Amino acid sequence: MGKRLYLTYCVQCHGSDARGSKGYPNLADNDWLWGGSPDMIKTSIAAGRRQKAPMPAAQAMPPWEAIIGADGVDNVTEYVLELSGRKADAAMAAKGKEIYMTNCAACHMPDGAGFHALGAPRLNDNIWLFGKAKSDIKKTIAEGRNNVMPAWKEMLGDDKVHVLTAYVYGLSNN
Repeated sequence: MGKRLYLTYCVQCHGSDARGSKGYPNLADNDWLWGGSPDMIKTSIAAGRRQKAPMPAAQAMPPWEAIIGADGVDNVTEYVLELSGRKADAAMAAKGKEIYMTNCAACHMPDGAGFHALGAPRLNDNIWLFGKAKSDIKKTIAEGRNNVMPAWKEMLGDDKVHVLTAYVYGLSNN
C-alpha cells in the first residue's frame, strides 16, 4: 500500500525511482534535508514543508543579493563550491568565507554540515537540490528558494500517512 500511495501522491515531484528532480529531494540516498527518522519523515508528509510546517520561518532560503551585493554572491558561490570539494577561485572563496560565516553559517553551520531542524541543506557534499552547476548555486544565493512540499494529512489521514512514512523511510534503507 505504501508504494501505491507513493506512486499516487509523491511520484510527480520525487520521481518513480524516488531520486527526485531539480528542486525536489532524492528520497533514496539517505541524505535528508529535514532528518531521516520516521518521525521527521512523517512530519514532512503530514504537515508539509510550507506555511503549516512546524517552523514556518525556516521554510525558505532568503534572497541575499540585496544584502551582500552581486560581488558578495559571487564570492559566497566560490566558497560554497570550495566547501563541497569542487574547484573554486581561492581569492574569491576567501572573501566568500567571511560573508558566509556572518550570514550563512547560522543555518548551514560553519563547516557546511547543514541544520536538519531548519531544513538547511548540507553544503559540504555534492548533493544539490536545485542543481550543482555554479549558475544554479549562484541563483539560489542571490534569489533564495522556497520549499513547496504540500501537507498531506488532511487528504490522506493518519493511517495512510503512517504507511507512506514507512515506505519512504524504507526507500533510503534498502
